[in-house]
Amino acid sequence: MPIYAYRCSACGHAKDVLQKLSDAPLTTCPACGAESFSKQVTAAGFQLKGSGWYATDFKGGGTAPAAAAPAAAATEAPKAEASSASSSSTPCGGSCACH
Repeated sequence: MPIYAYRCSACGHAKDVLQKLSDAPLTTCPACGAESFSKQVTAAGFQLKGSGWYATDFKGGGTAPAAAAPAAAATEAPKAEASSASSSSTPCGGSCACH
């Protein structure tokens, strides 16, 4: 169950509430009773750091290196260089079924 941050715009009271996704949002402030209690936008409680799968696989710009190279240069490159470049840029070495 997620934890939601609420804040009253009338009195400034803030509270974190553990709720189900299907629960209705709270509207009544527990401190002053005003109907101005609303959810706040907060940052995620975790960060993806280090040399794990996120940093190596999904952090890039999303374009393939071959798409950035001109077509003439791609045809002149030997196949051995192309296969070694693609295998060194992948964490599995290019020998798995995902490539």
